[in-house]
Amino acid sequence: MTLTVKAEALFVSALQPSEKCSTAQLRAAIETTLEQFGPAGCAQRLAAEFGEHPEIAVPRMRWALERAATS
Repeated sequence: MTLTVKAEALFVSALQPSEKCSTAQLRAAIETTLEQFGPAGCAQRLAAEFGEHPEIAVPRMRWALERAATS
């Protein structure tokens, strides 16, 4: 699984940047979100958030990329 796919799934997951999540929790959130929406569905939801709320989406995507790289 690519870093991009993992970050997109983490972005649309229920986890919040303010939470102190373990690597296991991050992996579980990524897996659950991909099972629920699939890679294409995650990408679609991410794109919608960037279109509707770019001021919130940019920092969340930074967080998702950083955390996905460590999971």
